[in-house]
Amino acid sequence: MELEAPQLTTWQGYVDWNNKPALRGRHGGMFAASFVLVAEILENLAFLANASNLVLYLKQHMHMSPSKSANNVTNFMGTAFLLALLGGFLSDAFFTTYRVYLISAVIEFMGLIVLTIQARDPWLKAPKCDRESPCEEVNGGRAAMLFVGLYLVALGVGGIKGSLPAHGGEQFDETTPSGRKQRSTFFNYFVFCLSCGALIAVTFVVWIEDNKGWQWGFAISTISIFLSIPVFLSGSPTYKNKIPSGSPLTTILKVLLAAVLNSCTYKNSSSAVVNMASSPSNPNSGRMESEQESVKANTTNKTPTGQLKFLNKAVTNKARYSSLECSVEEVEDVKVVVKVVPIFACTIILNCCLAQLSTFSVEQAASMNTKLGSLKVPPSSLPVFPVVFIMILAPIYDHIIIPYTRKATKSEMGISHLQRIGFGLVLSIVAMAVAALVEIKRKRVATESGQVDDPTKPLPITFLWIAFQYLFLGSADLFTLAGLLEYFFSEAPIRMRSLATSLSWASLAMGYYLSSAIVSVVNSVTGNGTHQPWLSGANFNHYQLHKFYWLMCVLSALNFLHYLFWATRYKYRNTGTTN
Repeated sequence: MELEAPQLTTWQGYVDWNNKPALRGRHGGMFAASFVLVAEILENLAFLANASNLVLYLKQHMHMSPSKSANNVTNFMGTAFLLALLGGFLSDAFFTTYRVYLISAVIEFMGLIVLTIQARDPWLKAPKCDRESPCEEVNGGRAAMLFVGLYLVALGVGGIKGSLPAHGGEQFDETTPSGRKQRSTFFNYFVFCLSCGALIAVTFVVWIEDNKGWQWGFAISTISIFLSIPVFLSGSPTYKNKIPSGSPLTTILKVLLAAVLNSCTYKNSSSAVVNMASSPSNPNSGRMESEQESVKANTTNKTPTGQLKFLNKAVTNKARYSSLECSVEEVEDVKVVVKVVPIFACTIILNCCLAQLSTFSVEQAASMNTKLGSLKVPPSSLPVFPVVFIMILAPIYDHIIIPYTRKATKSEMGISHLQRIGFGLVLSIVAMAVAALVEIKRKRVATESGQVDDPTKPLPITFLWIAFQYLFLGSADLFTLAGLLEYFFSEAPIRMRSLATSLSWASLAMGYYLSSAIVSVVNSVTGNGTHQPWLSGANFNHYQLHKFYWLMCVLSALNFLHYLFWATRYKYRNTGTTN
C-alpha cells in the first residue's frame, strides 16, 4: 500500500500549538473556529459592559462634565481599537495570533482588576458632592489610577481585536470554495457573537452597575475575561497557527522606498543598465544583464501587473542598494495594501457616527423617561435594540439572503464585501437624519414642559424614540464590520493578514478620535462672541445637538460619494468575488 506523501497531509506555513506541523483533518475547520467565537462572546462582554456605560460613570462618580466624559470615552475606545494594529503587527511579525491573544487577555484582566478596586473603595474616587460647593472632578493619584486601569484594558482589547478575528479566519482552507464559504460564515457569526456579548453587557451588567454598584460591574467583566482564557486554551489541540513571516511594515516601506529611489535613478541617469550599455568598455553588458533578468523572470513565471505601475519600478529598474532589492511577489503584496487604504478611509466617518451611541445618545436617553411600565430601563441599555436586531439578522443573512443571492448572481459570494460596506454607509446617513429629527422632538418637549433649565427631572417623552437611531446604526455596523473583516482578511497577502484585519478596528478608532475632534472644532467655531458652543455646558438641554447630527448626516453623504469613487474602480485580488 502506497503511503500518502507527508506534504499532502500538512498545512503549509502553519504549525500547531506545540510548533509542530499542522495536519489536515486534525487542525483547523469550523470546530476549531468555534472556540474563537465563544471566547469572543466573553471578551466583548468584558469590554462593552463598561464601555457602553462609562460616560455615566465618569459623569456621576468622577464628576466630569458631559462633554469631557464623552471625549474621555471616545479617546479610550479609540485607543483600544487603534492598538489592534499593534496586535495585528505582532501576530504577523513575531508571534502567532494564538500567543498574542493570551498575552492581551492577561493585560485586560489586570486593567479590570485596577478598575474594580477603585470602584469598590470610595477614597479612590472623586470626593462626594455637597450642597454648599460644586462637585470636584477626580484628580491627582485617583485620576492616575483611573486612567492606568482604563488604558491597560485598552491595550488588552487592542491585542485581542488584532489577533482573534484573524486567528479564526486562519482555520479555513481558502483554496476550496467550501472553505471560503465557511470562512464567510465565520465572519458573519463573529459579528453575531460580538452582539451576544454586547447583549449581556448592556442588559444584565449595566443593570448591576446602576443598581448594585460599579464595583460589581467591573467584577463581572474581570471574571468574564478570565473565563475566556481557559475557553480559548481548550481549543489549542485543534488550532492551526500561521508561522510569523517577519515585519509586514518592513516589506511595505522597502517596496515604496525602492520605487521612489529607482524612479529617481532612472530619471537622472537613465538607469544603471542603460549606462552600462553605452559604456565603450563593455557595449554588450547591458543587453546581457537584461537577458539575465528576463530569464530569471521567466523562471519564476512572475511579472508585475499593470496596476499601480509606479510600484513596478521597485523591480523593473535596477535597485540602487542591494538591501532594497524587491521580488515581484512583494511588489504585488504592497499594491494590494495601497488599494485597500481608500476603502479603509471611507469607513471612518461611519464609525464617527457609531461613536455617538456611546456618548451623546446615552445622554439623550438619560434626560428622557426611561420607564417601561414599572420597569426603569438604564439609558446605557439602549444598545440592546441594534444588538438584538444584529443577532436576528446575522443568521438570516447567512442562511437565507446569501444562498439566494449566490443563485441569483451565480457568484461564490452572492453579495460582495464592497456592496455590504456600501449598504452600511447608506444606513449611517439615514441614522444621522433620524437622530437629528428625534433630538428636535426631544428639545420641543423640553420647551413645552418648561424643563429646559431643569435637567434633573426626566422629560415627559419615552426614551424609545432614541431606539430608531440605534437600530439604523446597529444595522450599518453589521453590514460594514462583517464586510470589512472578511474583505481585509481575504484580500490581504497571507503574511499581512492579521495587520490588515486590524484595519477594521483601526477604522473604529479613527472614527472615535474624529468624533472628539469634530466636537472640539464645532465648539470652537460656534462658541465665538456671545453665542454658547453647540456641545458645551453642564445643562444638556442647552446643547444644539440636532445641528451636530445634521452636520454628521451631510458628512456621511459626502463620504458615501467618495466611497463610490473607489469601490467602483476596485478589482478584487481573489477569484469568486465581484463588485
